[in-house]
Amino acid sequence: MFYSLRSRLMLAFSILLILPITSVVFILSKESAEQIRKSTQTSTLQTIDQFATHVSTLLTQIEDMGNQVLSSGITQEWITATLNDESTRAEQFMAKKKLRELLSSYALNNSNVISISTFAKGEGGLWTQDQSYLKSSWYEQYKEQDVRWTQAHQDRDQADDSMRSREINSLVLPLVQLQSLQDVGVIKINYPTELLRQDMDKISIGKSGKAFLLTSEGHSVLHQDLTGAQQVLSDGLAYLQKHSGEQNSGIFSLRQGETDYLLFYRKLPAQNWLIIGEVPEAELYATITKLKETLLLASFVLLILVIIVALRLSTNITKPLSAMARAMRHVRNGQFELGLKDMPKARSRQSEVDYVAGVFEEMTHRLKYLIETEFETNLRRKNAEYKALLLQINPHFYNNTLEIISGLAAMKREDLVIDATEALGKMMRYSLSLDTDLVQVSEELGYIRDYLFLLKLRHEEHLMVAIQQDSAADHLLIAKFILQPLVENAVKYSLEKGGIAEVTITSRVCGARLHLQIQDNGSGMTPELIASILADTESRDSVGILYHKGDSIGLRNVLSRCRLYYGEQFEAVLDSKLHTGTTITLKLPLIEG
Repeated sequence: MFYSLRSRLMLAFSILLILPITSVVFILSKESAEQIRKSTQTSTLQTIDQFATHVSTLLTQIEDMGNQVLSSGITQEWITATLNDESTRAEQFMAKKKLRELLSSYALNNSNVISISTFAKGEGGLWTQDQSYLKSSWYEQYKEQDVRWTQAHQDRDQADDSMRSREINSLVLPLVQLQSLQDVGVIKINYPTELLRQDMDKISIGKSGKAFLLTSEGHSVLHQDLTGAQQVLSDGLAYLQKHSGEQNSGIFSLRQGETDYLLFYRKLPAQNWLIIGEVPEAELYATITKLKETLLLASFVLLILVIIVALRLSTNITKPLSAMARAMRHVRNGQFELGLKDMPKARSRQSEVDYVAGVFEEMTHRLKYLIETEFETNLRRKNAEYKALLLQINPHFYNNTLEIISGLAAMKREDLVIDATEALGKMMRYSLSLDTDLVQVSEELGYIRDYLFLLKLRHEEHLMVAIQQDSAADHLLIAKFILQPLVENAVKYSLEKGGIAEVTITSRVCGARLHLQIQDNGSGMTPELIASILADTESRDSVGILYHKGDSIGLRNVLSRCRLYYGEQFEAVLDSKLHTGTTITLKLPLIEG
């Protein structure tokens, strides 16, 4: 309970300790998060800058090699032999052979280069000697857009077949005769795409963030898979075209759908390329999130420690009082054993609380003894009342039954006498079975059927009985002999009215209750009589029913027995109209066999 002493002590400790600690945690987490945020951004941008430097260095070396090839005497001799119409085929062949050896040696001496090729107008490629390159994408981009640094592709103009299946990027330079500055074709220096893609894939940004090498139009230079990041990269390029200006590197945020992304970029102006990395902010700042979670966990652990300390400090004060309060609640509800079990134990050093606990325990023992004695006395008295009510029913029933058999014998109806005697024997066996006070509904209705058989013999067509039996109620248990007096009264008062007696007996399960109903078309009861019967039934002293003189003795007996047996779980409904009939409904608890 919040108003208890323990709760107030715990609240005071929590406020005094948690508020300062929460403030410190908030300030530390905020400052730490900002520092980690700056460090993470700087580290990621430095990684991209390092890769950009590596790319620039590599491409510069490749460009220098292209210039060396162009200025080489062997290359110029081949150009001259190609342009000179007076050169013999043997001279042209030897010039091309020397050029192939030169380009192969350059490729072998530089591990970053796969191959070098030349493409002369009207001659085709150096290695394949066909003009299929004119339809290739790299050549079209070079001629139409002056794109010198190509995207990843495959080129069949290679020295051997193993090179033709590999993805390459290339530098395309104009092939010029230096003496006349005449453009005769292009020089193409091929380097493996994997050379840059491996380094690019090593750049890790968060858990799922990646870096990409793109052209200014947003195409992948290294044939990287842009699935899942294409829209983010497209929006990032559009943002850079509007806002980056002369700045070659930087960081900016971008919102895509429900996710906030952080983008890092570095421009390579010489190649008109862009290195751009994207990552969800939540992933990049996972360290910050983890730090906050750690601080929150520490706060939670501290809160638990505070609660433990508060409990420890308050135990010596509040534990005896709390135990006594629990014991008092049990005693108030009549649960003396639980109350004694929860009673605080007296300690060796007596205090005011120990004294009160000892007195209350002694008082509980005495109160338990007195209540148990009174309960046993009442139990014996109620058992005697129940047996007396049962004995009052039996003589009344047997007297009526013997009159029926006597009448049949007087009419010399031996066959019916045998049937009646058999029915009576079954009823007597049922009556003499005293091993239990509970019987199944089906057994009680079987007893009623035998009884009605005897009444039917006597009254013949003047008696009409219908039994509506719910199979779901057959196995339920009820107190014995609660239907026969009610059926007897229904038949009796219906016949006294004159005409045909119509009696309906119904058993059914309604929700969590068993309903037993007897309906007749008898003379009915006045409201005053119904009120008197219900008042007697509600009375705790049922012994007075035994000596009652007046109407509806059988009904009073049944209702009193049910009240004695079921207690507050029993309910009786009497619906009666004078000269019309009566409906009696007994509502009993469901008792499974």
